[in-house]
Amino acid sequence: MKKTNANILIIDDQEDILFAAKMLLKKHFENIFTLNNPKNVLQLLSENEIDVVLLDMNYRIGFEDGREGLYFLKEIKKLSPKTIVILMTAFGKVETAVEGLKNGAFDYVLKPWENEKLVETVKQAVDEARKTRKKGEKDITDNRYFIGKSKSILRAYALGEKVANTDANVLILGENGTGKFVMASYIHQNSNRKNNAFVHVDLGSLNDNIFESELFGYAKGAFTDAKVDTAGRFENAQNGTIFLDEIGNVPLHLQSKLLQVIQTKTVTRLGEAKARPLNVRIITATNLNLKEEVNHKNFREDLYYRINTMEITLPSLKERKEDKIPLAKFLLEKMISKYERNEIVFSEKALEQIENHSWNGNIREMENRIERAVILCENNIISSSDLDLDQITTFENLEDIPLSDIEKITIEKVLAKHDYNISKSAEELGLSRAALYRRMEKYNINTN
Repeated sequence: MKKTNANILIIDDQEDILFAAKMLLKKHFENIFTLNNPKNVLQLLSENEIDVVLLDMNYRIGFEDGREGLYFLKEIKKLSPKTIVILMTAFGKVETAVEGLKNGAFDYVLKPWENEKLVETVKQAVDEARKTRKKGEKDITDNRYFIGKSKSILRAYALGEKVANTDANVLILGENGTGKFVMASYIHQNSNRKNNAFVHVDLGSLNDNIFESELFGYAKGAFTDAKVDTAGRFENAQNGTIFLDEIGNVPLHLQSKLLQVIQTKTVTRLGEAKARPLNVRIITATNLNLKEEVNHKNFREDLYYRINTMEITLPSLKERKEDKIPLAKFLLEKMISKYERNEIVFSEKALEQIENHSWNGNIREMENRIERAVILCENNIISSSDLDLDQITTFENLEDIPLSDIEKITIEKVLAKHDYNISKSAEELGLSRAALYRRMEKYNINTN
């Protein structure tokens, strides 16, 4: 039997599971990697092109809610978007696995698995990985970035292009949703580091207690759960780029530790005395006015000057009126591709509403509204009611709108449209009947 040329990674904290899965899959696939600690996955992904990851959802005794699996799923998709992830979970934990599907997982398998079923699922995932990589290569050259024609955004991207092939530290400023992550990615993709890792770290979401271990890594035995030597995010970005998002939210007492790494270009893992050399491009971003934060003693002045050798400010959509409709059409094409829909167009009234809306949540808000409209529209024409912009004009930005509320409203509207016919509603939503029933139970939606 000829093996499929593919790189498969299995992540589980139980050695017997790793052994059994490896023995089974190595009969069918060329290269099988294993990890017993998910925290090492980012380093492995930065060093190898992995096609498929089999990811267990629970790693600590007494914590079986699957949250760790969901966290590492998101981290894998950030670092390696073309890698396909299959979740592994015990029977009875399917609900969390279904949540993983919403967050980008390809499929899930139940433990203990059926050998034939597992092999077939991995084969399908390998096929999907190849399609994704092929499509991704086209996307990078054709339409990965929307820039626009307004003077303010052209000026910002001209700066990004100039600084890309240097190693200068870049600080990206702008309101929420203006595309700071996209700019950081653009700089990386246009640099001589583009074939190495691009590691995104949301500093605002890091708890103070794990800040150092996540960024700098740790040695075995450094603290209670430190069972193996583990590299931090800086080491995972070696020879590539690290994007430190929301740097303005780093507490003052931790800023000095970050400054030391940036100044010395070395990192010392917790529990070690040895400083490890770093060759990492540093890009940071914030929606705060850091000069004011420095004046108010909330941000270190020396750190501020270290991170902004080049400062790029992204304009809000209020400053880019001429870009609103072209951007909306770009995002619409993206959603048509995502949901594999036929050609969809905006009505004239919808375009007028897009142009006149304030877009306080900027590009993020627009993308969210258009995705919702693609799901709901009839006859392949997006109406102003599909965009439903009036409902959210009172929100300061999109982060104030819970995604669960949007999902519930969408499901209720589609069910009502089809007179609560589950099959038709599930088909329109792109869900299986079972998945729709699970969501209806989650949101207490009744059919009577």
